[in-house]
Amino acid sequence: MTFTEADFRIIQQQVCSSYGAAFLESPFDHIVGIALDSFKTFEMPVNGLRNPLEVAGYAEWYLWCGEFSDADDFFQPVHVHHLLQLCPKAIRYLGLAPGWRFLFDNVYEDVWYDENLLNISS
Repeated sequence: MTFTEADFRIIQQQVCSSYGAAFLESPFDHIVGIALDSFKTFEMPVNGLRNPLEVAGYAEWYLWCGEFSDADDFFQPVHVHHLLQLCPKAIRYLGLAPGWRFLFDNVYEDVWYDENLLNISS
């Protein structure tokens, strides 16, 4: 089954509703920060966080697999629609508003609000 952007929007709204989170769309043409090298090895878990920095055309999301790195080149800009090939399951969480995080592997899922993310400055 092929999912469209509209299908994912509905799924994202359902995820937000189930966690009591505000919905903030991440359109397919927006940019997210992806640790591409970590998705090549696809070590679990998959992590994502949404910070509050607002830049036109960006969804404020950062996603990685396995261990986090603070290396300057850890994240690369990628359009949301590229997650259809890289990790389609991650798209279901991208409607969560700034301050939300997620983590999942093959059997576990956690979604939580992290107030500290709102203290990120540009």
